[in-house]
Amino acid sequence: MRVFLFLFLLFPIIELAVLIQVGSAIGVLPTLLLVIGTAVLGSVLLRVAGVATAWRAREKLARGEMPEQEMFEGLLIAVGGGLLLLPGFISDVFGLLCLIPFTRRLLIGNLRRRAAEQALRQRAFADDLAARSGQTRPNVIEGEYQRRD
Repeated sequence: MRVFLFLFLLFPIIELAVLIQVGSAIGVLPTLLLVIGTAVLGSVLLRVAGVATAWRAREKLARGEMPEQEMFEGLLIAVGGGLLLLPGFISDVFGLLCLIPFTRRLLIGNLRRRAAEQALRQRAFADDLAARSGQTRPNVIEGEYQRRD
């Protein structure tokens, strides 16, 4: 948690340093135009990609399927668009990585794998706690019966 807080506080300072370096290399006006351009690009990409993902999710729901891929893509598109709206070049790079379909699918695959590993760890931990406390689930045998008097 402390590492996250440290990075959260350090990120704006690094963004500002990169903006100053780019501004001194290419000038203030081109730097401002780049920052404004990436914000406009982010809002356009957010709108276009978000609508396309929503339509794909709607089609899957109409077929009776669960749109988990589209939900993950929608989340990454929202994060990527938000990062592009922030002023700064480092956040723009991460935002573009979230919006490019190839890298977005790689990120989704990584997220799914980590979520599955976390679920397995939590399940193993819960089963271990239940075994230690002596709480076991009763064996249930399903079947049909008839009562005859």
